[in-house]
Amino acid sequence: MEFIVDRIENKVELFEAYDLKTLERKIEEQIQNNKALLLDVQSIQHSVAFDPNIGKMLYSAAVHFKAK
Repeated sequence: MEFIVDRIENKVELFEAYDLKTLERKIEEQIQNNKALLLDVQSIQHSVAFDPNIGKMLYSAAVHFKAK
């Protein structure tokens, strides 16, 4: 049995929350987790939309991680 380990070069993760504080906390947790994989933040894109079902703003972010 062969065991092959490949290094992750790029990774994109998506996050959603109904308030900015929670969104920031989720992103920060993943930044810390991805440091163990030797990944740094390359870019972050964010947007906000109104969720009429709940009557709140929905904040979302896409974070691109790239190998050091």
